Amino acid sequence: MKKTELLVTPISVDDIVPLADAGADAFVVGEQRYGLRLAGEFNREQVKKAIELAHSKGKKVYVAMNAIFHNDKVDELNDYIQFVSDAKADAIIFGDPAVLMAVRETEPKMKLHWSTETTGTNWYTCNYWGRKGAKRAVLAREINMDAILEIKEKAEVEIEVQVHGMSCMFQSKRSLLGNYFEYQGKVMEIEKGKEQKNMFLHDKERDNKYPIFEDENGTHIMSPNDICIIDELQDMLEAGVDSFKIDGILKSPEYILEVTKLYRKAIDLYYENPDLYEDQKDELLAAIEKIQPPNRPLDTGFFFKETVY
Repeated sequence: MKKTELLVTPISVDDIVPLADAGADAFVVGEQRYGLRLAGEFNREQVKKAIELAHSKGKKVYVAMNAIFHNDKVDELNDYIQFVSDAKADAIIFGDPAVLMAVRETEPKMKLHWSTETTGTNWYTCNYWGRKGAKRAVLAREINMDAILEIKEKAEVEIEVQVHGMSCMFQSKRSLLGNYFEYQGKVMEIEKGKEQKNMFLHDKERDNKYPIFEDENGTHIMSPNDICIIDELQDMLEAGVDSFKIDGILKSPEYILEVTKLYRKAIDLYYENPDLYEDQKDELLAAIEKIQPPNRPLDTGFFFKETVY
């Protein structure tokens, strides 16, 4: 039986080998000019190095090209796709059909993962993109477990599900914070990862803090809680869901490393014996709760209920 892949989003090239040793099977890397909401910024040389290191460990690397592209970037797509192919990436993540068309023109054999984060809500749409050339569909965060299992049963493509980390609630292509600071006569440097962890929208009524950051793709407002279903993986593992994603956005390398180790153990326990996983899953959850930042409560997202933020 093919094991479910453990997909991790590293912050830097230095994280690749430790995360591979911790049990990650694959990585998402890229630069914000082409990729959306990345845990870390990887320029071309860093993308090449990440692929070299991952491949040396027998792991895969998927390069993100899932940004929302306007006319000014369309002419760049073929060149970047050629670079990704030459660097020997294992797949390109895309949402915009412009990337699909550019791949057909430049590197038609490149494996494609379809990811829009919002519209992967039914098996028919997943299969539509599969027939267009995608080999994998990344499901939306807003669907429940029953829907995920039905999609996996009827899908003609691989299925990826986020099992840990924060999710995006809102995106605007506008630099909302940057414009606000500029209006005040201040300068705000929009650089991914710089002073980002200290920016929040505070809902006093619910006592929620929503992380907010800006990059070249605009403004992103994230969930106040982190998804964590390390103790609820059995149904998706039994159904053969192809990939579990740990999203490391706005997390420390140390945190991502420890969470990767715990999910690796969970997956391996299930494949060794489902009863072993059942016996130890509460301990695995407790281990994550122990390292969880106090301002980031854990919940199960939309897997079992209609989460309302």
